[in-house]
Amino acid sequence: MTGLLGVSEALGRLLGEFSPVDKISLPLGETVGRVLAQEIIAVIDLPPFANSSMDGFAVQSQDIARAGRDHPVVLQVIEDIPAGQIASRQIEPGQAARIMTGAPIPSGADAVVPVEETSFNDRRPGQPAPAHIEIYHPARPGDHVRPRGQDIRSGALILLPGIRLRPQDVALLAMLGMATVTVYRKPRVAVLSTGDELLPVGIAPQPGKIYDSNALALGALAAQYGAEPISLGIAPDRAEAIEACLEQAADLQADLILSSAGVSVGAFDFVRTVVERRGRLNFWRVNMRPGKPLAFGAYRDVPLIGLPGNPVSAFVGFEVFVRPALLKLAGLNNLIHPTQRVTLAEPVETDGRESYLRAVVEQHPGRLIARLTGHQGSGNLLSLVQANALLIVPSEVKSLPSGAEVDAWLFGTAYHQF
Repeated sequence: MTGLLGVSEALGRLLGEFSPVDKISLPLGETVGRVLAQEIIAVIDLPPFANSSMDGFAVQSQDIARAGRDHPVVLQVIEDIPAGQIASRQIEPGQAARIMTGAPIPSGADAVVPVEETSFNDRRPGQPAPAHIEIYHPARPGDHVRPRGQDIRSGALILLPGIRLRPQDVALLAMLGMATVTVYRKPRVAVLSTGDELLPVGIAPQPGKIYDSNALALGALAAQYGAEPISLGIAPDRAEAIEACLEQAADLQADLILSSAGVSVGAFDFVRTVVERRGRLNFWRVNMRPGKPLAFGAYRDVPLIGLPGNPVSAFVGFEVFVRPALLKLAGLNNLIHPTQRVTLAEPVETDGRESYLRAVVEQHPGRLIARLTGHQGSGNLLSLVQANALLIVPSEVKSLPSGAEVDAWLFGTAYHQF
């Protein structure tokens, strides 16, 4: 494999050319799925005040230390405290206040007795509190009370930059009172397909032509990983047409140009030639299967990744190289592709290049079993549709027996369950 760059070395070179995009401030409700670009420091305690974790009665625990079913303690109910309202009176010995879940604990009380442990059985909405209540169970100080700052103390470091915000993260930021958050903007990815043989979807079939699937697949993958795809359409196999598309990408201030086809050594493969006129090419062949003719460089200082034209090769090249580049552009800290160790249900053979094989991974007792999804040709998109994983066979390994273990990238977290 002389002249081919190893996958790890190629990826290292590529990632060294990327850095996170600009930061922007967004309303909190628009930040789910965005990458956090600031430290989050709590400016208030959570909960901000001691409150009840149950519907019940706020009491002084010493008043009911000997309470029981056979000898209930009777307390005077002096107030009704719904959630969102502060008590107007202090609880004195022999007194109680009816309290709702989340309502502030009144001064003087140190415990809450749930309604189930009292004589109050009328729980219909709108029913007034009783004048007196019988308590059937003792309480210790702090029972059913959420103390102030139990979850978070003011000044605590809550979140670090470089994570993708989840719904629960946004909920916590809302509880902290944050109306806006600093995040990284979405990377802009210009997607270009090249080739005289390509037709846009929706056009009537023509002799010798095929529909362009790469533009849709690569745009969807870019969006899936948090980028904003920009379609450049289809460029015919002419240097001036390809150059016009690349100029458009640079003028639109794309953060990455992502092309498919035109990077091999054919008579009509012009992407490399055009890139080298107004930019540079770092490498263009990688020791992998599928996807050997993969180029990386820059056009007018915009990074460019040129993927092969075969749809499976383009998909694999995206997962290996474009995905981590997009994650770095987006400001994420973790660029590593999660892997699972799986057991082969059949022998596999490769040509010695680092290989990414389409497979179905199934859950069996104590292990994951992998089977190939038929022919591994780089133009066979159906086998990719049928797969739920890519098996990774290291370089220099040409065969593996049934029962051997390999790393696998699962598509999402899905695999068949038995």
